[in-house]
Amino acid sequence: MRTATMILTLAADLSMAMAAPAWSQPAYGPQLEGYAYPHAVQRFEFTSQGQPMAMAFMDVAPTGPANGRTAVLLHGKNFCAATWEPTIAVLAREGFRVIALDQIGFCASTKPRGYQFSLPQLADNTRRLMEARGIGKATIIGHSMGGMLAGRLALNHQAMVERLVMVNPLGLEDWQAAGVPYATIDTLYQGELRTSFDSIKAYQQRFYYGGRWEARYDPPVAMLAGMYAGPGKEVVAWNQAQTSEMIFGQPILHEFGRMAVPVTLMIGGADRTAPGANRAPPEIAARLGQYAELGRRAAAAIPGARLVEFPDLGHAPQTEAPERFHSALVAALKE
Repeated sequence: MRTATMILTLAADLSMAMAAPAWSQPAYGPQLEGYAYPHAVQRFEFTSQGQPMAMAFMDVAPTGPANGRTAVLLHGKNFCAATWEPTIAVLAREGFRVIALDQIGFCASTKPRGYQFSLPQLADNTRRLMEARGIGKATIIGHSMGGMLAGRLALNHQAMVERLVMVNPLGLEDWQAAGVPYATIDTLYQGELRTSFDSIKAYQQRFYYGGRWEARYDPPVAMLAGMYAGPGKEVVAWNQAQTSEMIFGQPILHEFGRMAVPVTLMIGGADRTAPGANRAPPEIAARLGQYAELGRRAAAAIPGARLVEFPDLGHAPQTEAPERFHSALVAALKE
């Protein structure tokens, strides 16, 4: 009888272990309270649209011989300043002072309930932070949404941009003009409220990593999902809906011919990111997010642009193959 009981107990324990989730999701506050950034976080306090705002940022000194240059890192919509940690380390070793910031509405920065989000507004916020830190000119490196924002910064505040690096930027195609239906902020908000670790992972696995997934991709997903699992999930979801609408309606490709700073495009050719493609007819969705083609078209449209291609990588080459990415980035910045 005792043996049988032990067998049943072991079987129950095994069943529970097999049913346990692969990832234990932490919960964070609306400004990522409870999450540890890799470097000391400072806050730039200012007024925008009549409201007090605070932008979280890291200001990291060179760890190698200083080269007198500053690199400003702009995160993507599904990323934070903290996810630039490996890139910060590489650039600091190369002698750069590195500023990595969270835009208003994202991560550790203010989540305003009523705010008109636009790329020019976020670019101006970034300009104000740079000026407050005594930065007159910098190399601007932006990924995903941060790539299109970096492009807008270079267009609107050219004198502050020494060099522009866009890593798989959004805005290389006009989704609305291609036939993707518009979604209101209210509709997008309802979708954002359903965000979880599993939904973020499924999206990134499909569009960012070509169906592949590695355990090292889990922590940054958990960082984002933690805000949706915490006490401020409603305002987090609202700001994410607002910025999704912003991205959809403000592509930058129509102004590429006006770029007047040195530009490097770093493109993972396997990327299939296309905001709104999930609500487009199948025949339209199939044509969107073809980054190998989009990168070449963008490079041809931007005067003097240099294209660095990673044909086998997806939306986040700095995460998927950091050594390859950083080697190419450093080479581009030394040109």
